Amino acid sequence: MNVLLGTFSFLLTFGLMTFVERFFKKEGLYVWICVATVASNVLVCKSVDFFGLTTNLGNIMFISVFSASDIMNEKYGSDHSKKAAVLGVVSQIVFSLACSFSLLYVPSSVDLNHTSMENLFSMNLRVSFSSVAMYIASSLLDIYLFCRIKQKYPNVLWLRNNVSTIISSCLQNYIFAFLVFFGTYDVVTLLSIASVACVLEALISLAGTPFVYLAKKSPPADKKPQSL
Repeated sequence: MNVLLGTFSFLLTFGLMTFVERFFKKEGLYVWICVATVASNVLVCKSVDFFGLTTNLGNIMFISVFSASDIMNEKYGSDHSKKAAVLGVVSQIVFSLACSFSLLYVPSSVDLNHTSMENLFSMNLRVSFSSVAMYIASSLLDIYLFCRIKQKYPNVLWLRNNVSTIISSCLQNYIFAFLVFFGTYDVVTLLSIASVACVLEALISLAGTPFVYLAKKSPPADKKPQSL
């Protein structure tokens, strides 16, 4: 069941990302990166099994952030990619602060959700602040590697897209796992979770490459079709 759901989630996520870029151009990518950053940091709180291996649920959404950043870099330039990364961080900080403050309110006697929110958002607060530093580092590394590879191999989009994404996501996964889950799981489990996440995200990145090419084919917003 998890494999089928994961496949559907992948197609839906990358399909929507491509749709948003196609109709809203770089503004759509800005929104996608902000929303996907927040969503991935919520979904990471849930652990699931794929083929008997444990990982978190934020992998697909998180890789879509890198893919959206690469599309932004490819079509609109690295300055827009860096700006999108900063906006993603700001979105996560605002979301975390809003959730944290919501827990300070005394719930009504008829409230049914405070305990559930407390369980999720108290964990998410640790996830959020741990991920901010790693998100900045991994995003800037992704942009840097993408640009450097593009300089050497300007006609090989799949190479710069996947190499930059896989290296950046692996860096993020290992350090993030220890920052967030150290003390909750033993070291062997932490390494297992991070390693499985790296493998899954590498596969997701490779599978998402056609969507990156599809997005590249759509004309940028500042290029209007010529009149016949």
